[in-house]
Amino acid sequence: MRIVMGAQNCGFGPVSELVAVSRPLHEHERVFVGDGVAAVFARRNPDAFDTLYDTSGLSENARSAVIDDLLRGSDHVISVMDAELVLRSVVARRPVTMVDSLFSFWQLTQPPARIRDLCATMPRSSFAAAGQHLSGLSPHERVVAAHLLATHSVVQNFPGVTERAAGLAAPGEGPEIHLTGSIVDVEGLRNVTRTAEPEHDLLINIGGFKNFLLDFDVNDDYVRLLHRWIPDLLRDWPRFRRVLVCGGPFGEGRERTVRAAGGRADCRLLPQRELLQVVAGTADYLLAPGLTALHESIALGRLPLAIHEQHYAHVFTLRALDGTLFGRGAGRFTDVVPSHPLPEDDFAGTAALVELAGRVREDGELYATYRRTFNERIEQYLSLTPPQRRHGVEELGKLLDGDPVHSVMTEILGRPHVA
Repeated sequence: MRIVMGAQNCGFGPVSELVAVSRPLHEHERVFVGDGVAAVFARRNPDAFDTLYDTSGLSENARSAVIDDLLRGSDHVISVMDAELVLRSVVARRPVTMVDSLFSFWQLTQPPARIRDLCATMPRSSFAAAGQHLSGLSPHERVVAAHLLATHSVVQNFPGVTERAAGLAAPGEGPEIHLTGSIVDVEGLRNVTRTAEPEHDLLINIGGFKNFLLDFDVNDDYVRLLHRWIPDLLRDWPRFRRVLVCGGPFGEGRERTVRAAGGRADCRLLPQRELLQVVAGTADYLLAPGLTALHESIALGRLPLAIHEQHYAHVFTLRALDGTLFGRGAGRFTDVVPSHPLPEDDFAGTAALVELAGRVREDGELYATYRRTFNERIEQYLSLTPPQRRHGVEELGKLLDGDPVHSVMTEILGRPHVA
């Protein structure tokens, strides 16, 4: 079976989940197509695909032609949160599976019945016609529409998922939603080796970072704030002599090394399985609160400390997990500016966080509060006993449990497709 695969070009979360879905499907021909940060991650993990089409830099017409040609030659399509790829697959009349780890996150301004009606009446004559028909939907609503349009819908368990699924289903109708547990690289996690002498004292994982607003050189105040803070981390915590800071802003020739107070922080972008090795072998772990990195950490038995939110989805995640040890201990920008208004909107909320990170970086008094409260969070995290950390891992594991994603995908791909 020839499977065309793509992921939403928004940070490393969607594409890392695509890699996790793809790797066990090695008996099939796996074809990646995508651009931007998704293509960067795919190139860093080439063993997950048999063929890779990077459409970065192509004109819109050329990009569309590449994707549509691949779809015509496919037997199945797998999309991780990429609504456009689902829509193109439906128009091409190819069976498509929509995979989503943020199913309960998407904000709806229109009632589910209205979205269902639009999907039911959508023309299949061309991608342009289908897109025009759905043009009144917000980006979040288009993701939900993609679930309704897809042949199969696979969603990762999270608070609010079952309620969202029930709200979408019409009486006696679909969509058929397959609930899974962690969408992670199970084989890679299983094969990690734990060394007696870890290479690093602390791992900081900031994820892919780049999304609809954030970029490595534009709206990058969060990363620039980290650049200011890392030397102070080395000064404030002599126990952390060897720090690894990993994430998208440090790939593609952007690597750097920071030295201060006898310590060293290496800023790099590692291939996914190398990063899993570091997570497994490093006792103390700070991460931007993305779900994929959190699931991987749980699978490895590591309780991380969540650091300040980069975008609105991180705010949503921390709120949903606030009752857990992980959620209660998380660093938040409200530690620094408790009264800072945050619009309850993905784009506007993310823009507000960018503005806040810039203020904290530039304002000496705010930065001092950021540094002090961050140190307090780290101190609380380091004071946790091994049993407390195990409890934190176990409560997250129970909350987010579900069927293995590979067994779900194997069952889906084994079904005959009715055109």
